[in-house]
Amino acid sequence: MKTFEVQFRYRDRNEETVESTVKVDASSLPGGVAKATREFVKGLDRKQRFDMNKNGLEIVAKSDGTTTAAPAKSSAEAAG
Repeated sequence: MKTFEVQFRYRDRNEETVESTVKVDASSLPGGVAKATREFVKGLDRKQRFDMNKNGLEIVAKSDGTTTAAPAKSSAEAAG
């Protein structure tokens, strides 16, 4: 699994820019963006979701370059 940092930005009804950054672990970039988007939208209330849909949502994603993997068992441990 890789770690992705996904930044969200939209303009609210007061013409202020709202920004949020979410870090997620996923196997691919599209999966990471989808997972982060679900988490981001769950945290919004009804009016914020309306503003986001009306004015558009800007998504910027980048890989942190880190990989989180389960430690591999040695052949002796696996056989044991």
